[in-house]
Amino acid sequence: MREYLLTLLITAAVTYLLTGPVRKFAIVAGAMPEIRARDVHREPTPRLGGIAMFFGLCAGLLVADHLENLNEVFVKSNEPRALLSGAALIWLIGVLDDKFEIDALIKLGGQMIAAGVMVVQGLTILWLPVPGVGLVAVTQWQGTLLTVALVVITINAVNFVDGLDGLAAGMVCIATAAFFMYAYRIWYGYGIEAAAPATLFAAILMGMCLGFLPHNMHPARIFMGDSGSMLIGLVLAGSAISVTGQIDPDRLNLFSGSERSTVHQMVPAYIPLLLPLSIIAIPAADLVLAIVRRTWRGQSPFAADRGHLHHRLLEIGHSHSRAVLIMYFWSALIGFGVLAYSVNSASMWIVLGVVFLSAIGLVMLLLPRFTPHAPRWAQRFVPPRYRRYAEPSEDGENGENGEDEFGEAATAALAEPAPVTAVPGVNGATAIGARTRSAKARKVRI
Repeated sequence: MREYLLTLLITAAVTYLLTGPVRKFAIVAGAMPEIRARDVHREPTPRLGGIAMFFGLCAGLLVADHLENLNEVFVKSNEPRALLSGAALIWLIGVLDDKFEIDALIKLGGQMIAAGVMVVQGLTILWLPVPGVGLVAVTQWQGTLLTVALVVITINAVNFVDGLDGLAAGMVCIATAAFFMYAYRIWYGYGIEAAAPATLFAAILMGMCLGFLPHNMHPARIFMGDSGSMLIGLVLAGSAISVTGQIDPDRLNLFSGSERSTVHQMVPAYIPLLLPLSIIAIPAADLVLAIVRRTWRGQSPFAADRGHLHHRLLEIGHSHSRAVLIMYFWSALIGFGVLAYSVNSASMWIVLGVVFLSAIGLVMLLLPRFTPHAPRWAQRFVPPRYRRYAEPSEDGENGENGEDEFGEAATAALAEPAPVTAVPGVNGATAIGARTRSAKARKVRI
């Protein structure tokens, strides 16, 4: 565990220290896209944060290669080299997109090529644990198709959810923490060396996200861009592929005891299928909903819009930070809920706990719909948005027209935010909302 912790800390430190210089480089290089109608930020923000994350990945792999206990991963397996090769290719495509905004179909082709590079070097699905059947070996073509599909889906799911400051990095970090605990339990608890690469990849991915988050939290000083979102999506998919189908049922002692106990003991063999899906459950749901929504409207599935889950949270009335925290909560609930079930699938308390926390999450989700109002005697002690009646003036009237300051019109205005209008002509793009700053104030400081 100490070696994994050291690798994580060095990866986080390298990513954190390089993000500042990368930000200055992005500004000088002009990697600051014009503000689009679907963006939620109001000031030009540099991209290319994926450069720092990629060098953090390289530093983590380099350190792990020189640690005594982790060096065996590089000696006995070619998966770290396969992951690095695919990551380098997808990172290069992301850097070009952050600077020149290449076509979506070209990016999709690059994602498939990056997945193919990993397959050629051995990072592929070998067999699948199917409930009620057992382990089913897949052919080379089936394994290749499954691997490429999982990589492409994960990359685009993470890319789609990268719409708010700190959202993608935080969600991936939380979900990867659950995956790390599962992979480490399989490797250390059951002594299965095939889970060691996945454990290492998860530790490095957590370090990449933790090192970048301080620069990316609201208000973000730099965005990871496609160079970062596609990179962490590929590493996340590589971790899941590395452990999927690598569990030996005989070493887990799955087929001992009664039939019921065997079913419960088989759960760790099925979790490699469930946990990777739970990690990207929210981003994947957002991806599917976006494709259905755009296709229903007659648009291209790759056409950008403001209908993602995080956009809807903002429309409901949540603040930027609270919307991000809600997405964090659901990501942690799904990931660690599946992890807890894998440890003890027979416990009803785990199911009840997940249901109870889900209810709390739903209340938090709908909280802006229920804005409480203080009674008349407590009006002066609460913020204005919780006041239903105005304080009477000295002459006994409530206002110029005899109406409450916080009457029905004010209450409706507070409950329903004013629509955001697009202001054309700002930096040659369509920005959201009016800007009151001067031209000098809008310049990004290096």
